[in-house]
Amino acid sequence: MSDLANRKLIYLKGFLFLVGILLSALIILLEHPQWKVALLLAAVIWCSARFYYFVFYVIEHYVDDQYKFSGLVSFIRYLLQQKGAKK
Repeated sequence: MSDLANRKLIYLKGFLFLVGILLSALIILLEHPQWKVALLLAAVIWCSARFYYFVFYVIEHYVDDQYKFSGLVSFIRYLLQQKGAKK
């Protein structure tokens, strides 16, 4: 599969992710309308976004500028290789 290069399709993909987030959150809150659930859901969303930023930006720009991550599996392989290199 080739990389997505069309700007309009990239924006559409981002918008569809946003729609998925909002619909999922809405369904969860409609089934469990509690402040605790809303706060935990907000924490999961925020922490997931920060983890994504950490994996795909912080590591690449501040820890190892030679490695380019292509996904979470790539990140796990990178971590395992780093652990093996320290032995």
